[in-house]
Amino acid sequence: MSLTGSALRVTIFIGENDMWHHRPVFTEILHRARKAGLAGATVFRGIEGFGASSLIHTVRLLSLGEDLPVAIVIVDTNDRLRAFLPQLDELVTEGLVILGDCEVIRCTGREKEGQ
Repeated sequence: MSLTGSALRVTIFIGENDMWHHRPVFTEILHRARKAGLAGATVFRGIEGFGASSLIHTVRLLSLGEDLPVAIVIVDTNDRLRAFLPQLDELVTEGLVILGDCEVIRCTGREKEGQ
């Protein structure tokens, strides 16, 4: 998919231990975004953070290092991304979901083998 110009970015902040039917929530979000044909999504694992509970999760404390913060960033057109938001309502029961306008300068992929 080729995407340039004005776009929308959604960033979802959750814990890496958040699950959806025995599967990590971040994995479920990523696969649903791909199935929806969105332009791209990336999962980032944080090394330290806190959320609404104010509990700090960090790799430096062994007892809390198991549920590190995860951010999923998805970019696509305004209409396509807003149509995807109801799926996030279903999946994200704890966390933060933010939207922001962005401008895509370049969006290119690898050529598939055999082409």
